Amino acid sequence: TDLQPGVSICRSVPPSVAPRNAWKSAGGENMNPSAPSYPMASLYVGDLHQDVTEAMLYEKFSPAGAILSIRVCRDMITRRSLGYAYVNFQQPADAERALDTMNFDVIKGRPVRIMWSQRDPSLRKSGVGNIFIKNLDKSIDNKALYDTFSAFGNILSCKVVCDENGSKGYGFVHFETQEAAERAIEKMNGMLLNDRKVFVGRFKSRKEREAELGARAKEFTNVYIKNFGEDMDDDKLKDVFSKYGTAMSIRVMTDENGKSRGFGFVSFERHEDAQRAVDEMNGKELNGKLIYVGRAQKKVERQTELKRKFEQMKQDRMTRYQGVNLYVKNLDDGLDDEHLRKEFSPFGTITSAKVMMDGGRSKGFGFVCFSSPEEATKAVTEMNGRIVATKPLYVALAQRKEERQAHLTNQYMQRMASVRAVPNPVINPYQPAPPSGYFMAAIPQVGWVSLGLSKKILNVEFKIKIHIRMQKRCIRILSVRQAALSVAHEMRRRCKCRCILMLLLAYPFEPTRCGADTLFIQNIADKENN
Repeated sequence: TDLQPGVSICRSVPPSVAPRNAWKSAGGENMNPSAPSYPMASLYVGDLHQDVTEAMLYEKFSPAGAILSIRVCRDMITRRSLGYAYVNFQQPADAERALDTMNFDVIKGRPVRIMWSQRDPSLRKSGVGNIFIKNLDKSIDNKALYDTFSAFGNILSCKVVCDENGSKGYGFVHFETQEAAERAIEKMNGMLLNDRKVFVGRFKSRKEREAELGARAKEFTNVYIKNFGEDMDDDKLKDVFSKYGTAMSIRVMTDENGKSRGFGFVSFERHEDAQRAVDEMNGKELNGKLIYVGRAQKKVERQTELKRKFEQMKQDRMTRYQGVNLYVKNLDDGLDDEHLRKEFSPFGTITSAKVMMDGGRSKGFGFVCFSSPEEATKAVTEMNGRIVATKPLYVALAQRKEERQAHLTNQYMQRMASVRAVPNPVINPYQPAPPSGYFMAAIPQVGWVSLGLSKKILNVEFKIKIHIRMQKRCIRILSVRQAALSVAHEMRRRCKCRCILMLLLAYPFEPTRCGADTLFIQNIADKENN
């Protein structure tokens, strides 16, 4: 079905989506509630160079059709690009055309990845129709992977995972339907791509993978042995471990000279035999050395377990030092660890005191850790602001990087909210003059400039004050020159008289500009007198 004459739905667009959205836009109901919902006129553009701007994307995508909006997503604090953007077209057919003709085009040296915008994270992360491909050749990029798997069905997204060195050898393809994903797995798993045999399987979430690893750990049969000498070989290792059960294979890893590298593997027939070998041999002495015996793990498993242990140790350390570790900055360059400990020792038992150094020179800050939160609190109260050597110290409870970033983000959001909450005053420079004897009330606010006009007509004094909102040394509503002109016009309308103009200044305002504007106002007054 064509969305407009001469433009057909391309293969990358879910065919079930177009008629459903067209029906809904005409006031109908969703005839296919089980199908995923994709905003037909909105595109996700990923893998962007950090220097790509909205203007560049507009220039790139505008030939495809009328564009409603373009937004490059940026970090809230630094305003640096996050590497992706959203392009919203007026017509779904224009978005189709852009997706069909511009996907993987190069912008600022990078091929961009375009797909239909799917804002619902539950649908993106459901895993339905998503497959995982590994052992990819380095030369296979997003476009090559897309071209290879597009024969099996409509592709919603396709990505080869890369780092600074290029492809990491694996990627993902997300199909519109689970049937298309299963066809791709059936046909492509074990096939050669650029002379490399690839694995293609169903995408599994982190939780599923961890559950599988846990189950595999409970039923292992392969044992890893390390820290034995160079004289160990396969036969000697078999003699040591054969008493625990039938061994399917035994291997001592050797170098290019045939010497033992100090580790090897024994694969048992039964899990119970492998478990007994680990329980009895781990930590035992073999040829004068204490050996390690444990479940053999893949590299990914070892890295995952090491990461988990590291995070656990990090969390335990943070919990142990919560409320007792102090951050001290603005230290004198001559202050060392011992001097820092001496300054803080009157407030309690110090477990550690460290001045951070860079090439033997102080970086100007350090840490002091007490044995109890009460001692740390007392030290903060007494030492914060105290001058040590030549500088006043800043002392506070140490925070993790994540806590500091969250605190700074919260401060920034509060500051932005307060700025937005202050209404800008609306001043009419041509408002009629107040009646005789009337004084216009001044708004008491720091950072405002008051321009006062004093004049005498038949011993009757009039004063007009015009208030100008100031922010960061910039006049936002009305410049001083505009104010002077407004007053001059009003004076000419009421009567000719001798003018006395007085500029009352409040910070922040540039003195150099004040002098120029005062002279300008005096010139106007002279003209009016004449």
